Parts: sequence; structure tokens; C-alpha cells
Amino acid sequence: MRLLDWYIGRTLLASIFLVLLVIVGIDVVSVFIDESGRLSESYTFLEMSAYIALTVPGRLYEFIPSAALIGSLVGLGQLATASELTIMRGAGVSIARLVVVVMKYALLVALVGFVLGEVVAPPAEQLAENRRALAQSAPGGLAGRYGIWNREGDSYLYFNAVESETALRGVLLVQLDERRRMIASLGAQRARFAGDHWVLEDVVKTDFSSWETTRTRAETLRWDTGITPRLLTMEVVSPERLPLIDLQRYSHYLQQQGLDADDFEIAMWRKLLQPASIAGLVLVAIAFIFGPLRDGTLGLRIFAGVLVGVAFQISEDLLGPASLVFGFPPLYAALTPVLLCIGVGLVLLLRTR
Repeated sequence: MRLLDWYIGRTLLASIFLVLLVIVGIDVVSVFIDESGRLSESYTFLEMSAYIALTVPGRLYEFIPSAALIGSLVGLGQLATASELTIMRGAGVSIARLVVVVMKYALLVALVGFVLGEVVAPPAEQLAENRRALAQSAPGGLAGRYGIWNREGDSYLYFNAVESETALRGVLLVQLDERRRMIASLGAQRARFAGDHWVLEDVVKTDFSSWETTRTRAETLRWDTGITPRLLTMEVVSPERLPLIDLQRYSHYLQQQGLDADDFEIAMWRKLLQPASIAGLVLVAIAFIFGPLRDGTLGLRIFAGVLVGVAFQISEDLLGPASLVFGFPPLYAALTPVLLCIGVGLVLLLRTR
């Protein structure tokens, strides 16, 4: 029985891996074409290639659920086309047993995805975004294509790029009064984190009053704030590419500042529920193979997998913003598509008995 389990698992894993390579390869080519239009003297072909290579782990993590669905349809479909599934069932292997075997390897795929999403992709993604921002920022400028805004109380912070773990380039601070009127702005070429405060370098300060503005310059200036380099690097990467612990910490920080943290909470729940998402999609694939796609062609199975994957992705994309608009908990937005997949899969499987 172990040999049979390994045979099914080997076929399944090979199909999932091949589908994942194809999907990510298409996505990488699309990104390559898009980034080619941004090449410049500073953002060279080598920098662009490094950026794309560093984002590959995140793309692998993003497409693992879809690859698990389509790969399961292809792999199990091959077994069904060759009548191997029929022979297995004739030998006394039940559908429930086959489901358990497939789910075991599907959870292995989910484990690989978890490692990618928690350990490999986040630092690679942060490095990629920082390198691109530095390459595309104008030397000596305070504005860049990929700058980030942040807020703490009545102070607003903009930084152009992260040079290192403790240094920022192109920093702009805007201070408002109780009536939300600008009272001062600080522009600095660089900022260094000194443990419990920031040191701004090459600073231009502008004070605003009702009748005049006053501009002063300083080589360095101390800035006391609770904003740490770790919090700022989290702003560089999209919430879906952050590890769970950072999502939890940054959500708590945003809530302390009175800011909306729903995007980060939705991303946190989606990451937590991704193994269940993969299990639900694979369950649908199994139900299709033993049901309507038992005698279908390879093209039909791939088309069905793409259709279900797109429907799953659309439901996630719709429910996420809907939770922000209608105010229902982010957990519901992340959990609903998963429960629908599992429910559809179980209903279809029960109908095959």
C-alpha cells in the first residue's frame, strides 16, 4: 500500500511542480516585459534581472494554490485516462482512501508554500523593492517613483527608499497642528536609526506661519519617534508578501495610530488559511476526476482547473474589499471562499458514491 501511495503522490507532485513552473514562468515573462519599459541609466538590465529573480519566491508562493488545483486535475486525470484509478478501485482501494493519499501530498505542498511565504519570500521581496527604489530614485532628490508614506500622530513621514536596515534615503516629514494645518516640514537626504531615535542628515526645515515661511538648514537633526526601521520596511512590501508575525505586529501598530489595518488582517488570515485553501481546491479536483471529468480530455481538465481557480481568486478579491466597505470581520472574507471550495468538493464527492 505504501508503494501505491508513493506512486500516486509522485504523479501528483510532478504535475503540480510542472504546472507551477509554467504559471510562474508566464508571470515572470509578463513582469520582464513590464519592467523593460522602466530601464534607465541607474535602473539597468542587471538591476531589473536581480529584481525579478528576487521576487520569484513570492510568485511561487502566490501561485501554489492554483498550481495545486490544476496539477491535481492533470495528475489524477492521467491516472484516470490510463484506467489506473479504475484498477485501484477494483483492487479494493476506496475513494476515501484515495482522497486521504492525495490530501497527504497536498498538505506537503502547502507546507512548502508556508516555508516560502514565511521564510524565503519576505526578505527577498523587501530586498527587491528596496533595490529597485534606490535604482529608480533621482540622486539628491526627495521624491521617487516607489516612495512610501507613513503617519504617527500629527506627523507624516515619506521616504523614498530603504538603503539598509538602519538607513533611509529621501526623507520628508510634515507636521500638522490640531486643526490639520501644516506648521512645519523637514526634508533630509538621509536618515539613520540610532537605537531609540533617528538622525536626519543634510536637513532643510521650513516653518509656516499665517504671514511668512522660514527656512533653515542643518547638517544633522534628531527626530524622536516610535517608528522603527522594521515598521518602515513592512510598508515597502505588499501585505500578502509579509510573514505572519510582521502582519500581526503591523496591524497592532496601525490600530494604535488609529489607522485602518483591515488589509493586513485580511492578508494574515489568508496566509493562515492557505493550507485549507489548497486542501479545498484539491478536493474539488478529486471530485471532478471521479465525477464530470472522469472521461474528459487533458485540455478540458486544464480549462476546468483554470476556471475554478479564477473563480476562487475573484471571490477572494471581491470579499476582501467588501469587508472594508461593509464592515464585516476580515476572517469572514478569508474563510468564505475556503468553505465554499470544501463544501463544493464534498458535495460532488458524495454524489459519486
